Amino acid sequence: MDSTATDRFDTSRFEASRNRLASLAYRLLGSATEAEDAVQDAFLHWQAADRRLIKVPEAWLTKVVTNLCLDRLRSAQVRRERTAGAWLPEPLLDSDPMLGPADTFEQRESVSLAVLTLMERLKPIERAVYVLREAFSYSHAETAEILDITESASQQHLHRARRHITAARRDGGEVDPASARRIVEEFLAAASSGRTERLVALLTDDVIAISDGAGLTEKLLRYDTAQRVATVARAGFKPTPAKRRLAGGTSAVHSALVNGAPAMLFVVGDQVVGAVTFDIADGKIATVRGIAAPTRLVRLTEAWRQHGPDTPLISQW
Repeated sequence: MDSTATDRFDTSRFEASRNRLASLAYRLLGSATEAEDAVQDAFLHWQAADRRLIKVPEAWLTKVVTNLCLDRLRSAQVRRERTAGAWLPEPLLDSDPMLGPADTFEQRESVSLAVLTLMERLKPIERAVYVLREAFSYSHAETAEILDITESASQQHLHRARRHITAARRDGGEVDPASARRIVEEFLAAASSGRTERLVALLTDDVIAISDGAGLTEKLLRYDTAQRVATVARAGFKPTPAKRRLAGGTSAVHSALVNGAPAMLFVVGDQVVGAVTFDIADGKIATVRGIAAPTRLVRLTEAWRQHGPDTPLISQW
């Protein structure tokens, strides 16, 4: 096989692993943009390596991507950005291959916005062990090899990660598309009614609402208590000329599943300009996340364009 044919063959081997590597990087970083960058960096490492010495390409690539992500998580710049109070995971439409394996509850949960947010509290090494074990089912021996730690250390990191996430997690259930649409419809109807009591009835007593302020604020906007969240939602879901100017036009409102959770998408033309997601606990809404910063909606918009049109809940908002 000549060198050109070898390069094509090796490139195809890498491409066969790209989606899996991207889903690993996304879980580790919580950002589709950063995940794509990490995978591209891994491709450069792959091209530069003496591939004749790589016995198991999948294992080699997994180790490279994991360590590239750890380098990002440990960097001073990333720590400053993520501790400044203005970070939320980047939302992905449920059809996006970057969400990766979804055969088990643990795999689906590991890519939820709730768990991606909770993983920000973990040390980078704990996050890596948690993702490798829970989402990709690597053994402790394999995880130790990838991270250059002992099996005992892998077990300890996983124990600490599970303890932190379990302690902070708000128990909820998985939601099917029909239930997701019902939740979105009920919330939208209540928010549009102008009556806060209708909204309060849909919310848990300890509900939390978080918004990135469309990227216009340095810190996330946070609200708690059902009454306060209902008041903010009622005001926020009232369309105004100023909101339409900010969005770039009149939006259609669609129901969707985003990272496995019920969501409503605000769409102008074929551009997603806002996403509101809901975590459910005991049949009520426990967390509301509003994401409208354009940089967080790039990949979601791309997936939405491929998703194809459906009937909006509101055609002109």
